[in-house]
Amino acid sequence: MTTTDASPAEGTTPDQVRDARVLIVGAGVSGMTAAIALQKAGVRDDEVLIVDAGDEVGGTWRDNTYPGCACDVPSILYSFSFAQNPDWSRQFARQPEIQEYVRGVAKRFGLDRRVEFGVRAGAGRWDDDAQRWIVETSAGTVRAQFVVAAAGPLYEPKLPEVDGIERFAGDIFHSSRWDHSVSLEGKNVVVVGTGASAIQLVPKIQPIVGKLTLLQRTPSWVLPRPDRKIPKIERWLYRRVPGLQNFVRQCFRVVLEGQQLGQRHPRVMQQAQKLGLWNLRRQVKDPVLRKALTPQFTLGCKRLMMSNTYYPALVAPNATVVPHALTEIRERSIVAADGTEHPADVIVFATGFHVTDPPIAGQVKGRSGNSLSDSWGESPQAYLGTVAPDVPNSFLMVGPNLGNGHTSIFLPVEAQAKWIAQAVTTAQREGIEALEVKWDVHQRWNAAVQAGLRNTVWNAGGCASYYLDASGRNSTIYPWTTYDLDRRMKRFDLADFNTSRAGEHLPELPVRLPATVG
Repeated sequence: MTTTDASPAEGTTPDQVRDARVLIVGAGVSGMTAAIALQKAGVRDDEVLIVDAGDEVGGTWRDNTYPGCACDVPSILYSFSFAQNPDWSRQFARQPEIQEYVRGVAKRFGLDRRVEFGVRAGAGRWDDDAQRWIVETSAGTVRAQFVVAAAGPLYEPKLPEVDGIERFAGDIFHSSRWDHSVSLEGKNVVVVGTGASAIQLVPKIQPIVGKLTLLQRTPSWVLPRPDRKIPKIERWLYRRVPGLQNFVRQCFRVVLEGQQLGQRHPRVMQQAQKLGLWNLRRQVKDPVLRKALTPQFTLGCKRLMMSNTYYPALVAPNATVVPHALTEIRERSIVAADGTEHPADVIVFATGFHVTDPPIAGQVKGRSGNSLSDSWGESPQAYLGTVAPDVPNSFLMVGPNLGNGHTSIFLPVEAQAKWIAQAVTTAQREGIEALEVKWDVHQRWNAAVQAGLRNTVWNAGGCASYYLDASGRNSTIYPWTTYDLDRRMKRFDLADFNTSRAGEHLPELPVRLPATVG
């Protein structure tokens, strides 16, 4: 990496611009995986700049420290295939253990020394003459041939627009930005939302608060959680018997892929939801509360929830479920859509993230001068969930339609990172300055994805989930198995891309953006 005199990007003041072959924005799981894949592919460490706004690696697992935070995928699968951990203490690891594992992997591959922490990436624009990205950061301007956007879909908290929020006299925060300086003991605590975070944190805080009020727009299906402590003998065997842990890991992967096949056929999930109804009936005896907690959509339409303690927390004497949206916040209370008012000393928003409308997309300007969000319109799209027209040499980790609702995110992230490393090394080997996915390749891919999603439970299950974007289109879920994704991303195909070398320009796009498929 070199530092040269150059004109900074618009809005920046530094006199110098740093050059990098690859700029990776984010040092969570996806950013780390990309950096390691590039390292393994032979890209020199000094050619790769990694920045992260936080103070250490981890991303989601660094930021989410709310009570009860844990993974909802078996730990043995929720890990890097190339750095498996034989010492998980539980079937579903808690946040501190996952973060410690991620730290260890970063140290093993030298990433802890390479990441520039406390550096926030801002606006980026493509310089068509230089065939480079000019990216503004809080530490100055970076000029990079390739950019890997690895902030991930679970980075920017999503807060509802509610009247009166500025009047609230108590404490208020999002679950992913938990304020540990605030004591909940004996207080009136309102939790807004019933997604994955709420399912975990509600049982942890219910015993210590004075009164717990849960605002629920839509109930979630909650299945029993098959958690357990992993005995010492099992951990010993993983360490001592070659291949055993990987064999068990693959068994879990096969089982979870079977669940995905069910999600592609809603009738199968309608049968499976009988388990959810049984779990609800056995733990909630009050018929009024049970009705309020019964989902009216097919199991799997939203991400599956698992808990053995959520329903017991809601039937506790100090808990109240309000089956309505939040409409107003007052100085010491909140008002629900049914007009009822509830006391509040602390408000916790467990309301998810900007998954289909990441704010960073509005700051990235491509060849046309449009921002990525303008090019997308209301529906994000990317070839293989990774690259899009108008933004050459840029890669989106866990981009559009690369999420899943059934298994470990490590699986698609690893496939994606290897593919990106192939793209970078192919360009380097062939003397290519810029790569841009061909328009027809991109459109065919997204048409196939939407066709694959059409009759799945995610689209036809009767719910409005974060999988759907503002237009109602599913721009989040990959419709096939992770094995299928591995196959598709095994080899980077240069024939799918327009290319340019020094002194050349990429061809003009054949259409005016946005142009959405499906």
